[in-house]
Amino acid sequence: MGSQSQSSFSRLADFAKPHQGKYIASVIFAIAGVAAGFAPYFAVARMVVNLIEGNREFAFYLMWCGVAALGFTVKVICMNISTTFSHKATFAVISEVRYRLASKLTRVPMGYLLDTPSGRLKATMVERVDSIESPLAHVLPEMTANLLVPLGIIIFLLTLDWRMALVSLITLPAGFMAYMGMMKDYAPRYNAVIQAGKHMSATVVEYINGIQVIKAFNQSANSYAKFTDAVQQNTQLVLDWMKATQVYSAVAQSIWPAVLLGVLPAGSLFYLSGSLSGPDLIMIIILSLGITGPFIAAVRFTDDISKISSIVGDIGATLDELELKRPTDTKKIDNYDIVLQNVTFAYGEEQVLNGVNLKIPAGQVTALVGPSGSGKSTIAKLIASFWDVGDGQITFGGVNVKDIPTDQLMDMIAYVPQDSYLFNDTVRNNIRMGRQGASDAEVEAAAKASGCHNFIMRLEDGYDTVTGGQGSHLSGGERQRIAIARAMLKDAPIVILDEASTYIDPENEAVIQEAVASLVAGKTLIIIAHRLSTITDSDQIAVVQDGEIAAQGQHEDLLESCALYNQMWQAHIGARDQM
Repeated sequence: MGSQSQSSFSRLADFAKPHQGKYIASVIFAIAGVAAGFAPYFAVARMVVNLIEGNREFAFYLMWCGVAALGFTVKVICMNISTTFSHKATFAVISEVRYRLASKLTRVPMGYLLDTPSGRLKATMVERVDSIESPLAHVLPEMTANLLVPLGIIIFLLTLDWRMALVSLITLPAGFMAYMGMMKDYAPRYNAVIQAGKHMSATVVEYINGIQVIKAFNQSANSYAKFTDAVQQNTQLVLDWMKATQVYSAVAQSIWPAVLLGVLPAGSLFYLSGSLSGPDLIMIIILSLGITGPFIAAVRFTDDISKISSIVGDIGATLDELELKRPTDTKKIDNYDIVLQNVTFAYGEEQVLNGVNLKIPAGQVTALVGPSGSGKSTIAKLIASFWDVGDGQITFGGVNVKDIPTDQLMDMIAYVPQDSYLFNDTVRNNIRMGRQGASDAEVEAAAKASGCHNFIMRLEDGYDTVTGGQGSHLSGGERQRIAIARAMLKDAPIVILDEASTYIDPENEAVIQEAVASLVAGKTLIIIAHRLSTITDSDQIAVVQDGEIAAQGQHEDLLESCALYNQMWQAHIGARDQM
């Protein structure tokens, strides 16, 4: 817990370091604000003393009323300035942390993204990052001020009467004992609440994403057990946490302000014995009432401090994920021949590739075919550097993919997956993702070349039609054709189509094949297709079986030499004839 907390605070300090000037200014103004807040106490003490002594000068009391009002005004102004400084810095930090997280997700292996529920990542990037607002914007300036200023008041009371100064603090130990009871096992209890909240958030996202299936099978929020269990578990943990801390907190909050229980009898005793003057007693009584308010305000922030370890720990866990190790210096690549040498790969404990050897010549079409789960898509994703190979190597023009900077590699490859993702944006901007800065004319030219211009123009707002979340307003075939247009706009030398024609209806298959032909003219194309009729003209076809290259050649040759390919072809022809 100690090392973790130290690491969390160190990371939090790293987040805040670029804006430390604003935080220092915030602390200074917060101290000034809390100090000014004590002016009314001094003013009241002076007026009460003078009233007892018989001072009847109205100007004197008016002056001290002005001091009290001025102190209150200065406090409000200083605290507002302090809050402005701290919040400007904090929201800049929050933005920077989100940029770091978003950038990090582009550098981690795809396996991490696939294994981590999207709801959990969303909770980290949104709710958890937002949670550092309180520690950064409030704890540092306000807690510092609320501790330092009462300390100054206590020092002043010591100059008046050291005995009364100590008596004014008599409720602190008792309050702390109750508070320590509240903090016992606080961290693990709070962490359990946080983990339950994250699990519930992930389950809610899963529930929303799967609502079509849930409705189709007549499930409801109550009958969908995973959702119900997550919500109930979160509710129960929060209630248990509140029950375990509420009594201790209430006792502490009641004891700390009760300073007069000690100050009044002790002060009266000292006054009657002649060891404490009346004016000093009045000053001590009034100032002692002002000590515990800022102190309690400071102590309340310890709740936020306890949360920091969990909050920053979650953010740090993502930022500390292992990345694909790539250099930053651009490599000279003379050609785009792709060679896989003894490549192995496993998803966790599941071995998928077992020593794949394959050469993909530059400027040619290479198709990967095979049964479902044979490893075709894994080969394509390893070439795109979504993961690192287990053993063996992949080279581009003789250069190991691990020696090529990620940005350079991504510029070399246009990847169109089976489930093409579209952002909740216009059709035009989704295509423009292929090359930021492309003109409208270039976007439309890519759409025409990919055969989707006509259906786009039939949409309600044409190219300005919003596709909906994940392209939900379009059919699967329309989404894939837009994805192909996006790849064409990128104009990369290597194109990977991972079953990109899955949702294309037979009537549009010729259009897509023509679009693909335009897309890959003079480029290196790697295509994975479940419709073998789309890859019969490939320069070479690699048959993947059980994580290995079972056969390699052209269509006619494989029909004769590879029983598996022949079987797949006959099944494809039979299925097509029945349509």
